[in-house]
Amino acid sequence: MANSIRVLLDDIRKNRAIYLMVLPVALYFFIFKYFPMYGAVIAFKDFSPAKGIWGSDWVGFQHFKDFFQSYYFVRVLRNTFLISFYNLIFGFPAPIILAILLNEIRQKLFKSIVQTVSYLPHFISIVVISGLIIDFTNRGGIVNSIIMFFGGQDSALMNNAENFRTIFVSTSVWQELGWSSIIYLAALSGINPELYEAVRVDGAGRFRQIWSVTLPGLIPTIMILLILRIGGLMEVGFEKVVLLYNPNTYETADVISSFVYREGLAQGNDYSYTTAVGLFQSMINFILLISANSISRRFSGSRLW
Repeated sequence: MANSIRVLLDDIRKNRAIYLMVLPVALYFFIFKYFPMYGAVIAFKDFSPAKGIWGSDWVGFQHFKDFFQSYYFVRVLRNTFLISFYNLIFGFPAPIILAILLNEIRQKLFKSIVQTVSYLPHFISIVVISGLIIDFTNRGGIVNSIIMFFGGQDSALMNNAENFRTIFVSTSVWQELGWSSIIYLAALSGINPELYEAVRVDGAGRFRQIWSVTLPGLIPTIMILLILRIGGLMEVGFEKVVLLYNPNTYETADVISSFVYREGLAQGNDYSYTTAVGLFQSMINFILLISANSISRRFSGSRLW
């Protein structure tokens, strides 16, 4: 043990600059990710701010039982899974396809313009994005104008529960399409050009080159990102949901994170109950992450650990 510590200290002295670069990131994760886990204990207590975390009474798994038996349990679990699943099905392949298409473009100016335009939505505030979505889908908005042009009726689309998931997922794909493609473009730049030359000698066209060289070169990156995506399958950010949903769309829009926000802060201030709900969500994500990593390691050889 003492020898290991000595080796670590020697390494820190030799690579001082590198450790200083890592320090802000390490502090960020410790302060905002690991240290707050201490507060998860209130999921098993009847938390009172006056008594503090350790002074509050223990209630065991009572909050978990209340959530499992509540009317909202099935609804928020179903909505969270469906929205995340649709995001995975439509949102995960989209940046891969865009990266492959951009990789095939030889006109640098056009390629740069497409990349810039596709990156922009990622940098627009979610509040602005949500406001635009609501304006565009309201009566008289641009979306309704297009629908009416093709013979449809003018309606407030965001007040219809059946439309929420479609609008939410499609706009989420649009927001992250360009930004998510960056890592795939980086992976494509690492593919040996001689591989393309070899398959061209064999008479392979563009599509055959993509199938035989490009996709196999992307597989390790795809699998790692897919594992991470599955590990967060039950996590839908509450910001966009809260900004877009309304009581008319709760049936299809209310997810675990928005439920926690509404019950824990906006209405009831029931911190213990909503902490239990959030902890339940994290446990599902943890199980999914472990399972996805194990399956990927067995069948593709790619894994996080």
